[in-house]
This record gives sequence, C-alpha cells and structure tokens, in this order.
Amino acid sequence: MPEARTITLAVTGASGSIYAAEMLRALAADPRVVKVNLVVSDNALRVLAEELHLSGRNGLVEKLLGAPNEKIQQHPESDIGANIASGSYSTDAMIVLPCSMGTLAAIATGLAQNLIQRAADVTLKERRPLILCVRETPFNRIHLRNMQLASDAGAVIFPTIPTLYNHPQSTAEMARNFVHRVLAHIGLPQPGAYIWQPDSPRS
Repeated sequence: MPEARTITLAVTGASGSIYAAEMLRALAADPRVVKVNLVVSDNALRVLAEELHLSGRNGLVEKLLGAPNEKIQQHPESDIGANIASGSYSTDAMIVLPCSMGTLAAIATGLAQNLIQRAADVTLKERRPLILCVRETPFNRIHLRNMQLASDAGAVIFPTIPTLYNHPQSTAEMARNFVHRVLAHIGLPQPGAYIWQPDSPRS
C-alpha cells in the first residue's frame, strides 16, 4: 500500500490558471493523495474568471473538476486559523501554482499575513517541501533576489516553463507535462508522464 500523502495547493493571482487546474485534477485522481488543502487567493479568482471563465469561490472545486471531491478541503485566504497555519498539522508538501511575485516576496521575507503566506512559512520552518512555481517575465533584480532568499530558506523555485521536447499539441498538454514534473519532484510520479528517451547510441 503506497504511503498516503497530504498536499497543500495554493493558487495566487498570477497568469497561469490552466496549471492550477491541471494540478488539482492530478491530485484529485492520485490514490496516494488522501487530502488536498486548497487555498485560492482573491486575485487568483479574478484570473480564473478571465482565463478559464470560472467565476466565484462557491463550487470552485466542482467547476474545475466537473464533480465534487471529498478529499479536497478549500480554505479562505483570510483564514489564518486553518489547519495548515500550524506546524502541528502534518503535511507532506506545499505547492504554490502559479506563484505571483507578490506572494514570492511575502514568503521570502516571512510576512505571513494571510493563509497562503502563513502556510508557506510553516512549511519552511518545519523543513517540508515547498515548491514555488513562479510566473513572471522578465525577472527584475527584486524578483531574482526574492527567489534567492526563498531558495536559501529551503524552497524550490520551479518556474512555469513548459517543455517542448515532448512536442505538446495543446496548452493543456503543456500544462499537464509541467504538473507531472512538479509532482515527480515531490515523489509522486504520474502514470503516463513523458520520460525522455534519448536515441540509442550508434555503433
């Protein structure tokens, strides 16, 4: 029996809602994941409405997945008393996807002013995996400095850069392959994930 995992997924107000949707689908479908704590920021809701034409916080999980899912618990961004705000609540990893530059700055400097920032702060202090899927181009020096600070504190900087070597045929396929790479990084390899197979060396 594979080890049960509890994952925190935070969605912030950067462009890239398709990545968050694909990540939620993968976590919901993975039998090794028994609990997903989902936090969607207010700014992320606006981006979801613009990019995926999904409006409102109520029923968001059902809208993204097409059906309710009991293992996904959604928390308001303002609920700093939620389970994931405490180090005594055990989680296996936290993924911020997409991660805005504002959220990166808050995490890098330890502000912990809302649930996403506090949960990330707890993840770092408890030495648990924190994956920051940053989304911005080009990076200025402030962005780069904050990435360095977050990395020094233990976070993994995992920019939302799609792969092309697998010849994706759609944006959904690009997003799915990216999600597979993130999940493989935290020990949750996905069935059907693309694996590079170089040509056999010629004799």
